[in-house]
Amino acid sequence: MLRFLTAGESHGPGLVATIEGLPAGLEVEVEGLQHELARRRLGFGRGPRMKLEKDELEILGGVRHGTTLGSPVAVIIRNTEWPRWQQAMSPEPQEEPEEDTQTGRKLTAPRPGHADLAGMMKYDRRDARDILERASARETAARTVVGYLAKQLLRTIEVEVLSHVVAIGKVTAPESPLPTPADLEQIDASEVRCFDPDASAAMIGEIEAARADRDTVGGVVEVLAYNVPPGLGSHVHWDRRIDGLLAGALMSIHAIKAVEIGDGLETARRRGTEAHDEIYYEGGFERRTNRAGGTEGGMTVGGLLRVRAAMKPISTVLKGLETVDIVTHQSERAFYERSDTCAVPAAGVVAEQMVAIVLAQECQRVFGGDTINDFRAAALSRRTRLAAF
Repeated sequence: MLRFLTAGESHGPGLVATIEGLPAGLEVEVEGLQHELARRRLGFGRGPRMKLEKDELEILGGVRHGTTLGSPVAVIIRNTEWPRWQQAMSPEPQEEPEEDTQTGRKLTAPRPGHADLAGMMKYDRRDARDILERASARETAARTVVGYLAKQLLRTIEVEVLSHVVAIGKVTAPESPLPTPADLEQIDASEVRCFDPDASAAMIGEIEAARADRDTVGGVVEVLAYNVPPGLGSHVHWDRRIDGLLAGALMSIHAIKAVEIGDGLETARRRGTEAHDEIYYEGGFERRTNRAGGTEGGMTVGGLLRVRAAMKPISTVLKGLETVDIVTHQSERAFYERSDTCAVPAAGVVAEQMVAIVLAQECQRVFGGDTINDFRAAALSRRTRLAAF
C-alpha cells in the first residue's frame, strides 16, 4: 500500500519525496508532475518566492520509460534559491558569520503561530532556523508529487479529485452549484481558485485589504472526490475510519486548524430528521442529499465525497507580533521573513493531494494488486458485484 516520506529544508538544496507501494505499470509524466507543482504556486496573495521558485524536478528511481516499476519512486525538487543559502544551510560545520546577514544570523526570537518555540524547546536548539526550515510549508511541494501519483492511480478506476476555495476572510462563495472535474481548468484560472466569479472578485478585495493593513488572511477550501467506491475505510477499527483518516491527513497541512466532513458543523445544529441522507433505490442505491459528505459509519457510501479544511491566517505578519528573545528573555517584535498575505488557494491544491493519497491508500487496501491491471480488474470485479446487490 502507498506510503511516503519527504525530506529537505525550505532553503536547502532541494526537497525529496520517496514513495513506496505503487503498483507496476502506472503512467508517470514529468510534464504532469510539473503541472501539478505549478498549480500549487497559484493564487492571489502569494509572496515573491512563488515567482522565483521553478520547482525543477528529477525522477531518481522507480520509473522507466514513463511507467512505474513496482519499486520505490524517488523524486527531488531542487530549490532555486539554494545558491544564496549554501553557507547558511550547509551540512558542514560553519563558523559564526562576520556580518549579520539575513541568511546567516541566529534567530533567537521565535515567531508566534509558528513551530519555532515549541521546536526549539523539543530539540534543544538556540536558533529558530534549525526548526523553521523544515517546518516551512515549502515541504508541501514534495507532498504534491505524491498527490499527483495518487491521483494517477485513482484515475485508473475513474475516481477524480479536485478542490476549490469556498471562503477567504469574511467572503464566502455560494454553496451551489458544486464544480465537477470538467470545471477544474476554470477553477485554476481564477486568481483565488474560486468557482464563483463574483465571490472571486470579493475575495481578491479581502486579500488586498489585508495587504494594505500589513496583515494576513485565512479561509476555507473544499475537496470533492467523484465516483468514489463504497466501502473505503472501516467501521471495525478506530484507526481505519475514513473520516478520521481524511481529517488527520488534512490537519497535517501547515496552518489547517479545522476539518469538516460534509455539512459538519451545520449538521450539529440540525435535528435528526434534517441531518441525514435518506436512501432510495433506482437501478442502484442512491441518496437524496449529501449532508454527511459521502461517508457513514467510518466508510464511504459511494459516489461524491465532500470535505472542507479551514486555514488560519499566515503567522508571519509585517507588523511583527510580540515575542521574547530566548537568550535575553526580553520582549521584542518577531522577525519578518518573506511570506504570503494569503495562501488559501495553494492550500486547496495541497488538500486535494492529501485526500487523493488517503483514497488511493484505501483503494489499494480493498483492491490490492502488484500491477495496474490487477488493481483495475479487482475494482471492476467489486463494481460488478455491487451492481447486483
